[in-house]
Amino acid sequence: MAGGYSMEVPFHRPSITEAEIEEVVACLRSGWLTTGPRVRRFEEAFAQAVGARWAVAVNSCTAALHLAVEALGLRAGQVVLVPTLTFAATAEVVRYLGAWPLLVDCDHSTLNMDLNDAEDKIRKLRQGRLPLDRRAEVVGIIPVHVAGLMMDMDDVAEFARRHGLWIVEDAAHAFPAAYWSKHTQSWRKAGEKTAAVTCFSFYANKTITTGEGGMAVTDDAQLAARIRQMSLHGLSHDAWSRYQAGGSWDYQILSPGYKYNLPDLAAALGIHQLARAEELRQKRETLARSYLESLSDASFVELPPNPSDRVHAWHLFVIRIRSLAGQNIRDELIRKLREAGIGCSVHWRPLHLHPYYRDILGWSSDLFPVATTIWQQLLSLPLFPDMTIEEQQYVVKTLKAVLNQSVSVRKAA
Repeated sequence: MAGGYSMEVPFHRPSITEAEIEEVVACLRSGWLTTGPRVRRFEEAFAQAVGARWAVAVNSCTAALHLAVEALGLRAGQVVLVPTLTFAATAEVVRYLGAWPLLVDCDHSTLNMDLNDAEDKIRKLRQGRLPLDRRAEVVGIIPVHVAGLMMDMDDVAEFARRHGLWIVEDAAHAFPAAYWSKHTQSWRKAGEKTAAVTCFSFYANKTITTGEGGMAVTDDAQLAARIRQMSLHGLSHDAWSRYQAGGSWDYQILSPGYKYNLPDLAAALGIHQLARAEELRQKRETLARSYLESLSDASFVELPPNPSDRVHAWHLFVIRIRSLAGQNIRDELIRKLREAGIGCSVHWRPLHLHPYYRDILGWSSDLFPVATTIWQQLLSLPLFPDMTIEEQQYVVKTLKAVLNQSVSVRKAA
């Protein structure tokens, strides 16, 4: 409670207009609910929005990542560089194909993958100092743009070139987002010739949403064709192609594929969310700037970076709570904020601290000194386009009040 009153502020609330609702209703009335004409519209518009030649809509970013590494020919026993500070999907898609994630520490400021540590991890691998076969071939890298702040993909591309790696970009947080390219002296968007395949998420709390959904974009026609084919059982053509006028009922199984297609019902949302994407990003940015200003004097709070050479998607607003009297108070703050009706979260427990990667695959905390320490300080505050000024002020006042209370209690002790 702050200022003698309380209110409910969710971690996220989707921004849905009548245009989205009417499109969903029109889809229901059309009689065509699964992958069809609205998915095609969504794909074409999305490819244009990010500056890519091809876009394939799927049912999650996880599916997009899985299809991307499969299309690039990832094989069992090979190795892919993956940040340890990421969601489960980034690494698990590597394991789906029997390959191994080579976990990399994060940058202290941005929380994105540290390419210097990636270099060091490859060296340690060759020296037999990691829980992986030193003879394993390192074939790829999957950078993640944490919270919507893009990595410098020029640097990633140079790193990949030196080591002969393909790049699959996990842009689950990064639409729309961009960075200033030193090489081209221009702004480059995530997905605009930044990787072999770039993968986006339209999960319920993402910057645009289809409820559940994702997109894989690429400039390579063969990769696009493989991703599309494998997204629907490896069939020669999809249901829309089979059942529309002039289509053939017959199909052939070309490969043992997956069931990853996006339905038209979801694309109906996506079409109009996409049209509003920059408007929604600007609303997030306005809220983020307000947070940065209003929390600039908050004790024991470190604010996220907002460099001028980035267009930040602001999917998340992640602060760090410094230790107080040698004690970590982050979890205590989360509990008190939730008691006050404020939704908040942590992004994320690093992969090497999960039982599968720690106990079964053998990764140890000493290999990731930055992520091991920083994740215990991370706190994601509510940030969504339709957040009101009153809601944000309540979050700020409550956070400051809870921090001041914690300081007073420890001083008295």
